[in-house]
Amino acid sequence: MANKGNKVNYNAMAKEDLVKGIVQEKQRYYKMQFNHAVSPLANPVELRAIRRNIARMLTALASK
Repeated sequence: MANKGNKVNYNAMAKEDLVKGIVQEKQRYYKMQFNHAVSPLANPVELRAIRRNIARMLTALASK
């Protein structure tokens, strides 16, 4: 989701969209984390990117 050239403005998103996005990203993160524990991911840096996107969404949600 987070490419260097493709930044998303979470502050412009609606509250409902942020909550939905947080739930989806958390599910994706936990699934990837489990898969990484079973067999290594091709790009483990994706876990960090997803975790940071979740934090950005939570920050934007808290500011609303």
